[in-house]
Amino acid sequence: MAKCWEQRGCDEDMQRECPHCIEYKDNCPTKCAFAQCDRATYELTIDPELVFDATVDRSAAIKDGCTFCAFFLTHGPRIQS
Repeated sequence: MAKCWEQRGCDEDMQRECPHCIEYKDNCPTKCAFAQCDRATYELTIDPELVFDATVDRSAAIKDGCTFCAFFLTHGPRIQS
């Protein structure tokens, strides 16, 4: 998945100055206009079984929107126990 700063062509200085970024390389927040997912597999979900699935490795998400995507929550990486 492309990072928003890659799509916009931001360099490291621009990433550091991103108004949404609290720490360098934070996830792109859903409020950012450039963070929308353009993949055909993206499907916003509010299904609690997916949203609160404790086995999903949310640290692998690049964008905060991924943590509410049915495809990511179903097919994304799992936390190793």
